[in-house]
Amino acid sequence: MAKIRKFDTKVQYLKYKVLREVARYAWQGTLAENLLNIPEIIIPGKQPTMRCCVYKERAVVSERMKLAMGGDKFNPNVIEVIDIACDECPMGGYEVSAACRGCLAHRCEDVCKRGAITFDEHQKAHIDKSKCVECGQCAKVCPYSAITNNKRPCETACKVKAITMGDHKQAKIDNDKCISCGACVYQCPWGAINDKSFILDVIDMIRLSENNTKYKVYAIVAPSISSQFTYAKMPQVTSGIKELGFYSVIEAALGADMVALSEARELVEKGFLTSSCCPAFVTYVKSQFPDLAPHISHNLSPMAALAKYIKKTDPGSKVVFIGPCTAKKMEFQKDEVSPYVDSVITFEELQALFDSKDLDITTLEGTDLDNASYYGRIFARVGGLSDAVVQSLKEQGIENFDLKAVPCDGIEACKVALLKASKRVLDGNFIEGMACTGGCIGGAGCLTHGEKNKADVDRYGREAMEKTIKDATSVLSMFD
Repeated sequence: MAKIRKFDTKVQYLKYKVLREVARYAWQGTLAENLLNIPEIIIPGKQPTMRCCVYKERAVVSERMKLAMGGDKFNPNVIEVIDIACDECPMGGYEVSAACRGCLAHRCEDVCKRGAITFDEHQKAHIDKSKCVECGQCAKVCPYSAITNNKRPCETACKVKAITMGDHKQAKIDNDKCISCGACVYQCPWGAINDKSFILDVIDMIRLSENNTKYKVYAIVAPSISSQFTYAKMPQVTSGIKELGFYSVIEAALGADMVALSEARELVEKGFLTSSCCPAFVTYVKSQFPDLAPHISHNLSPMAALAKYIKKTDPGSKVVFIGPCTAKKMEFQKDEVSPYVDSVITFEELQALFDSKDLDITTLEGTDLDNASYYGRIFARVGGLSDAVVQSLKEQGIENFDLKAVPCDGIEACKVALLKASKRVLDGNFIEGMACTGGCIGGAGCLTHGEKNKADVDRYGREAMEKTIKDATSVLSMFD
């Protein structure tokens, strides 16, 4: 029998193991008594380790446990650096490699305005780090491409330049720039950057609900879940969530259908709009392009819109969002969202919850989800929202509006579109902003990443092709 592979990387697997053990004892109500045991469970005996010794590895596990239990309460960001784990990456910046031929042109010297380039007796170039300002001009002009920029993976991953080096060469996050997208979390090869977990809050909600008799606990699942848990069938994943103690599982795609209809109307009314579905994108617009902030759609995200509906119909309920997104962990704490969403966990954390209760979802009878339309489900990938707005205009009989959507795949593409919009040269009137490459299917909290995920989402969407957006949302009309 083939071994089940649940994660892309061993870093994700280590993070999962910590979450699983913390959750296991939390279900039992014995977490406090077992805190000291968990590091040895994760790193048993004198197991070989990638660090200097097993004792340091266990110390790092202890820091991971703190994040699994909610992290630093005084740090408003959900992304944190584990300083003790961040000690293995080079941070050379621009350096001259062995490819330098000691040529006669010396273009690197000519272009350097700081006088940081010198040459040895063999005419090989050297960079004086005390003078270099990392402008990169020398690398651009070198005919041999002999000057390379050796950045840490987290710096390379962070497209908003929120990561610098601290006093002890550990990564440091500028919370004023960070959009909590989690790109650094996924790319750090040492697992030294992680997102805080609210898994204990979710366990407490379920335990205190007394089997949903005291209050009901609803799970809203992001449509990108269809590309995850590939070792099981989607209906089995749904059943697994209910087995954990959730009263009901509802597709966030239904909230996407709701948003698509109202966002289409808002776009027609205002003439130009940027989307509000991706919280990392919204944060980026507000912090880096404040002049465009008034153009952000006033609609809540699909998560919040659907949660608001649930709270309206069942005021005493608790709502937990399950998805791929670390930025959602910031969103649910905002004043405009916190009345509706009680907590957020990622797919990584959902897997940890399954296994903390030794729940093999592949053995379960499936429970189908049938809440949303095709268009709501494809919000999970880039271009899905734009397609949904097109369909919404059509279904609402709005034929005299010329939609020019600009789907943005990743925060760099968002930056380009926003720059053009700020200078009024954008050939478009609707910016669909997705901070993660590929859209939600590229979120840091995914179990797996890749092009296959898009195909899985589209396939899942086609299962609901018989529904229009209005069909999906018709059940909500009585509560308007």
